[in-house]
Amino acid sequence: MRNFDQVIDDLGPALGRIAASYERNTALREELLQDIWLAVFRSLPQLKDSAKLRTFVFRIAHNCCVDHVVKHAGAPETTDDIPTDLQSEESTPEQHLLGRERSRRLVEAVRRLELPFRQVMTLLLEDMSYNEIAESLGISVANVGVRVNRAKIQLKEYLHNDG
Repeated sequence: MRNFDQVIDDLGPALGRIAASYERNTALREELLQDIWLAVFRSLPQLKDSAKLRTFVFRIAHNCCVDHVVKHAGAPETTDDIPTDLQSEESTPEQHLLGRERSRRLVEAVRRLELPFRQVMTLLLEDMSYNEIAESLGISVANVGVRVNRAKIQLKEYLHNDG
């Protein structure tokens, strides 16, 4: 079993990106991330197979994110900057600006997806396989494929119409 500090080091940036795909407001995003870390800390002793750590932690994260979305469903939306860890490290100022704008547009498009599509796309963007996504979300691999295809169609529409 890995210790909690190692989990933070290994999965912290990914969990930050997952939280950012669900919450635009910086303060609420930080609160969501703290809720995720608390849930992971409490659940880590229940992990039987350390080889499945990533899917185990991402499942906890998505459950927390769903709870967060439900809890804040009626709250007014606020605009906020994308987190800096989503921005690319480009060599020129122009490339940096273009990379930042692409990241912002993608994050905004993913946030507009319906929850089931947002879940699969967020994990897909974390380089998880369809099998890992299915295990993290508790759905079939076929369902992952359907959701990914539908999400890609919606993302293309959002990115095309906003660009």
